[in-house]
Order: sequence, then structure tokens, then C-alpha cells
Amino acid sequence: MRNILLAATAISLFAVPAMAQNSPFANSYGTIGYTQLDGSDGDLGAITGRLGTKLTPNFGLEGEVSFGVDDDESRFAGVDTKVELEYDAAAYGVAYLPISDQFELFGRLGYGTTEIKASAPGVSLTEDGESWNYGAGAQYFFDGQNGVRGDWTRRDFTDDGGEVDTYSLNYVRRF
Repeated sequence: MRNILLAATAISLFAVPAMAQNSPFANSYGTIGYTQLDGSDGDLGAITGRLGTKLTPNFGLEGEVSFGVDDDESRFAGVDTKVELEYDAAAYGVAYLPISDQFELFGRLGYGTTEIKASAPGVSLTEDGESWNYGAGAQYFFDGQNGVRGDWTRRDFTDDGGEVDTYSLNYVRRF
């Protein structure tokens, strides 16, 4: 009985890494960075976090969430106004084009929601919108796990809500 248990344990030790290779989360990553939102209502800054996984070497999924940290303040018709990003969240399908082991290009397509708050003395208005998002970028890995990512994404808001271009620079960590 003891030999059977030892053999089963030994087999399972070899099987666990093999199962991890087949897991859809074996190629997962996270990013954290700064995003600049350039729109007709002002330029806003945000901290953005992403979690994603590569399902194949050329296709993956990722989700992102951003919270505003740099508001836009201006003077409109003699009144001080402030526009701020409350949050932005989206999910994407991502296509990858590996150039080398360390460098790859990518394109992404997804859907998101954004909430922006505008205020003036005595008045505050919160507006949210849904958007189709698409963009492209590149990432470079210094070693097997750590890298840097830059990307551009356009948010094309539904119901004639306009467009916003975002530019992002992030630290990337593979898990």
C-alpha cells in the first residue's frame, strides 16, 4: 500500500506542472500605469489596472478599470468648471503579433462604460456612457516576467456621445 501511495504521489508531482501548462491562466498578466484621456470635454488622467490572459500565442482576453487622478479645470463663460473621471471599465479581445521573445505588437477590441463628473459652483452633473473601444499598442519584456506596455485606444461612445482617445503607459507583470 505504501508503494502505491508513493507512486501516486510521484505521478501527481509530474502531472501538476503539465496541467498548469494547459490551464487558460498559465499565461496571465497584470498591468498598472497611467492613462491620459483626450476628449472634447477636457484632458483627464487616470490610474489604470488590467488583468488578462493569453488563450493562445496570438489571442487573449483582458479587462481594465481606471480611476481619475488628474482633473481638468477651466474657466467657461466666467465660471470656474471642473471635469473629472469617476471611473472607466472595459473588457477586450486582444490579438497579438509576437516579433521576438521579448517584443510584441497587439490590437484590441472591446466594450466599456465610463462615468464623468462636471461641476461648477453650486452645480454638479454626472454623465455616464457606453462605448465600443478599439486600439493598438506594443509591449517589451526585460526578462521573462517584467515589462513595459504602451497603447492607444479610442472610445467611440454610443448614442452620439462622441469619441475619446486614450494613451497609456504601463508596467506589465506576467504571472
